[in-house]
Amino acid sequence: MLDAIRWDTDLIRRYDLAGPRYTSYPTAVQFDSQVGTFDLFHALRDSRKALRPLSLYVHVPFCANICYYCACNKVITKDRGRAQPYLQRLEQEIQLIACHLDPTQKVEQLHFGGGTPTFLSHDELRQLMAQLRKHFNLMDDDSGDYGIEIDPREADWSTMGLLRELGFNRVSIGVQDLDPAVQRAVNRLQSLEETRAVIDAARTLQFRSINIDLIYGLPKQTPENFARTVDEVISLQPDRLSVFNYAHLPERFMPQRRINGNDLPAPAQKLEMLQRTIEQLTAAGYRYIGMDHFALPDDDLAIAQEESTLQRNFQGYTTHGHCDLIGLGVSAISQIGDLYCQNSSDLNQYQNALASAQLATSRGLICTADDRLRRAVIQQLICHFSLEFLEIERVFNIDFRGYFAELWPQLLDMAEDGLIELDNERITVQPAGRLLVRSVCMVFDAYLEHTNRQRFSRVI
Repeated sequence: MLDAIRWDTDLIRRYDLAGPRYTSYPTAVQFDSQVGTFDLFHALRDSRKALRPLSLYVHVPFCANICYYCACNKVITKDRGRAQPYLQRLEQEIQLIACHLDPTQKVEQLHFGGGTPTFLSHDELRQLMAQLRKHFNLMDDDSGDYGIEIDPREADWSTMGLLRELGFNRVSIGVQDLDPAVQRAVNRLQSLEETRAVIDAARTLQFRSINIDLIYGLPKQTPENFARTVDEVISLQPDRLSVFNYAHLPERFMPQRRINGNDLPAPAQKLEMLQRTIEQLTAAGYRYIGMDHFALPDDDLAIAQEESTLQRNFQGYTTHGHCDLIGLGVSAISQIGDLYCQNSSDLNQYQNALASAQLATSRGLICTADDRLRRAVIQQLICHFSLEFLEIERVFNIDFRGYFAELWPQLLDMAEDGLIELDNERITVQPAGRLLVRSVCMVFDAYLEHTNRQRFSRVI
């Protein structure tokens, strides 16, 4: 079975290193200010010529309350009026981008992230979707994957009804933990009843898919109380689960400074939480997709992995990696052909650029031939746990063993340790190595040696 995992504590201790999550290769750490608006326009022109399908990501940065663990780009405010000037600039960006694309390019995937997208009023959500429909070719037959992140404290039945009416058919619900002591420690009080009400509404309104986010390693968590949270979440029967490792980086993310480091579980406890979670989810019928993600066998991600069509991009695991990804809003990242580019992460700079009728592109990179090759290798490993050398050689016209000769000793060590199986034709990530697939991918990362590892979370 593709989802088979074997827990090997010794292997985990050896290979549980800090490293990228590989939502892209090269990673965003490599972006620089040499890439700007001109490069974006050039990439959009190529997308238009090729009539490639699109995936849109819309970033809504506002939250009414701060969650201490959060590392997202957000603006904490009780003033709902702050959304309107932001939406005005976002609509300008939509217009500026769309005029460089072909109106027939279908938007196969749409995702609203944040922040808290439902911070916006019903009228503002209607207004924003109307602008997207006006300027992009959104599908109106419910066949696209149109998702939105939901904070159950910011949504009710009427909100869910509006979202379904506007064309959303997937929801991702932030839960993190259901234990009140943990919730108080991270300033996110959210009852099981609130979460269940949103899920009941989504099912009644025939949303196609429900994802729940959990985090292990938060303050006040223990293996016992987190196991209770996982059991409660399983009873809600989400289609997908994301079980993230909390990375405590208070020097980078100011809200995390409010977390008492003495309340964090020990590394051994975190390992036990993850092991028990995997056992609970596997017993409940969920498949391990990879990189913290689990899905029911009939979910699109599980099917795509079975059919070897699963991909990975800035939105995580996806069945739409063939689309050009257009990021809209403050800090949003686009991936268009070989171009990665990111908008300014500063709200004022973003809004001021668009107020001057300029796009807010602040940094990025253009992939080299070596980047494209390594990206394909990492994609195969992280999505399918295997890599056929012949396929890479055919597409990139290289000799795999020769090209990566200097990496071969590291791969042989991993094979000796039981992380991978290695021969002259392929790499296969073993069941004991699947939780550590990031460590295998890191071998092929040409930039990692010169990158500060403290910028990344640990594998587990």
